[in-house]
Amino acid sequence: MPLPPKIAAWFTAQGWVPHPHQIALMETDRDSLLIAPTGGGKTLAGFLPTLAALQAPHKGLHTLYISPLKALTHDIARNLARPVAALDLNIRIEDRTGDTRPGQRARQRVDPPHILLTTPESLALMLSYPQAPLIFGSLRRVVIDEIHALAESKRGDQLMLGLARLRSFAPDLTVTGLSATVENPAKLADFMGGAQVVLADPGPAPDISMLPTHTPPPWAGNGGQYAAGDVMDAIRAARLTLVFINTRAQAELFFQALWAVNPDNLPIGLHHGSLSREVRQKAEAAMAAGQLRAMVCTGSLDLGIDWGDVDLVIQVGAPKNIKRLFQRIGRANHRYDTPSRARIVPANRFEVIECVAALEAVAERDLDGTPHPSAPLDVLCQHILLCACAAPFDAASLYHEVKRAGPYRTLSRADFDACLDFCATGGYALRAYDRWQRLILQENLWQLRDPRAARLLRMNIGTIVNPELMQVRRRGNLARLGEVEESFAASLSPGDTFLIGGQTVRYDRLRDMMLEVTPQPARQPKIAVFSGLKMATSTELSARVLALIGDPSRWEALPKHTRDWLALQKSISALPTPGTLTCETFERSGRAYFCLYGFCGRNAHQTLGLLLTRRMEEDGLGPLGFVATDYALLIWSVDPVLDPAPLLRLENLTEGMEQWLASNALMKRGFRTIATIAGLLHRNLPGTRKSGKQATFSSDILYDTLLKYDPDHLLLRITRDAARHGLVDFERIEAMLASRPEIVHTTPPHVTPLAAPLLLEAGKVPIRGLGAERLLEAEAARMMAEAGLA
Repeated sequence: MPLPPKIAAWFTAQGWVPHPHQIALMETDRDSLLIAPTGGGKTLAGFLPTLAALQAPHKGLHTLYISPLKALTHDIARNLARPVAALDLNIRIEDRTGDTRPGQRARQRVDPPHILLTTPESLALMLSYPQAPLIFGSLRRVVIDEIHALAESKRGDQLMLGLARLRSFAPDLTVTGLSATVENPAKLADFMGGAQVVLADPGPAPDISMLPTHTPPPWAGNGGQYAAGDVMDAIRAARLTLVFINTRAQAELFFQALWAVNPDNLPIGLHHGSLSREVRQKAEAAMAAGQLRAMVCTGSLDLGIDWGDVDLVIQVGAPKNIKRLFQRIGRANHRYDTPSRARIVPANRFEVIECVAALEAVAERDLDGTPHPSAPLDVLCQHILLCACAAPFDAASLYHEVKRAGPYRTLSRADFDACLDFCATGGYALRAYDRWQRLILQENLWQLRDPRAARLLRMNIGTIVNPELMQVRRRGNLARLGEVEESFAASLSPGDTFLIGGQTVRYDRLRDMMLEVTPQPARQPKIAVFSGLKMATSTELSARVLALIGDPSRWEALPKHTRDWLALQKSISALPTPGTLTCETFERSGRAYFCLYGFCGRNAHQTLGLLLTRRMEEDGLGPLGFVATDYALLIWSVDPVLDPAPLLRLENLTEGMEQWLASNALMKRGFRTIATIAGLLHRNLPGTRKSGKQATFSSDILYDTLLKYDPDHLLLRITRDAARHGLVDFERIEAMLASRPEIVHTTPPHVTPLAAPLLLEAGKVPIRGLGAERLLEAEAARMMAEAGLA
């Protein structure tokens, strides 16, 4: 379909020429996956067929736009308003998210707009109403923005099940997925249920490098604060800068560090997921209005929002994931023909190597991915219950409908029936309890046993199960500042101070399950422990780091201090290299230390530490503790590890893993998440919300009951599979050991250069403030001198 004259004239008036990939989507009626760089007009490409079709009258909903972020729906609504006004189209564009007023949501169910902008969770909610066939019967197109971000989590599985349901209501539906960062286009197209891939010209290579700093990075920790002055200089020289930080707590600290070196009082904002919605929206509005020079942010601003004036992105801390770095780079110079400009600030010496490896990957446009298991059954259980909320259903028909969803193509009928049985009865050990008897079969159709249960199920829709959080509000005017974890709140006593929203506050009291605080700008804060995103370095990036360390011919890309560090490691012990597993045993201060360089990521090393210390205990070595990073594991014990090979036998670790998981608290935490998604547990209740303690208590009782009386229960099976895959990353340990790498074991005379930062990690916790930093610097100097590096 060529561009209609009015749309072609609008392009000409803007001084634009349509890109080939935009024309390609106009000319097809097939499902498509468009991969185009940031600023390449992906969103407009997704909507052009809609704008062309809506020049003719259309009754009801025509196009559904789905994004991973509520903020992105508001941004798209603003951007769509321009062409709609210019083309004089008489159409309604509305959004439907958790922020939408109840009255507007109710009206949308009986009088939907032509274009509806929403999220996966809100779509699932709309599909749970009896009016769903009427709402979506007129639907012609679905546009999924940032589809790669959804495909990496259970939100994507939920969305694909929703699309399968939409196709039952609107068989002629066309789906378009949009993304700038896809490592495996064919796999993502298959995730969509089978789509053609449309590749745009990748555009100019980004301008990305390490940010020069006046002082070298510290040996461990720090969060990049050593470079706050250098980052401030870069902000001063740019129009608008996004400063990305990997975790919420580090974002708070770095925001404070920037203000300490900001004598010009340049306006700098803060944005992360633990801040209240009002605070986040205020920061976004200030940025859109050009009132800020920089925004310190986390993944909350990773995706697609078009801040047109951003001309610099700074990543503080190693990116951990190449694709995430690509995504963040794309926030700068959000135009197709202009290179994005970005700088990276490593937090410590190990991260210098990771940053160089990431820069090489960006230059080669080599993306990594986040593995995600197909067909999670807890999501399917929730979907079955929501289908029952809408109308009675035939099991065979629903099974065939579910199999049309890409992730569930190979779903067996036995697994579907197990999910259906769980939804109907709760499973063998729970079928005697009325509260879990939710579905009943009447006239060969499954339906809710009690229609009033629909309200409770709708209140708990979604696959995001947040940690237990408590609201923080200012005492007096009761302004909400944000949230902190319940476990952190429980550690506070009246008078304690902590950071939130870039300011130090004093905890006064707990009232109505909210923390009331008073600003205390002069006090040294106790740091809030936000949950945030627990990021581990990806498998692909870890492999690049290992290859770089193991090949001295490539060290010219590294700073001199890092080259000297690695050279000394090579002379004293051994360098980790691909195909080997390097281990060290040395003594220090009367303790034996065992260091293993696995490059498996922090979660996997944490798991390996628990398993190895358990084996060491059985062997009488007297393990005393361990510390894990993305790159290595360090264990200290009474007696030394003389031969690591028996400890590292995969079959022994696998057996130990199964025994450990059966009684581990991590399994209970994983079960709580899965039971909530599957609908066994409800966090939100009419008129109230369970506290974290209540939810944990209920979940732990259920877990112990099922483990004792029904160990093969569906949810326990899902929990075990999920734990091996993501919670403890045992799959990465298996991958490391399954290839039978050569074990290189050295016994250096003292601490080695690569092991020294791990000892600093182990001793960094107890104290805070300037005195603590001075002590840490002194300890680092002593440690490096001991390792042989002056």
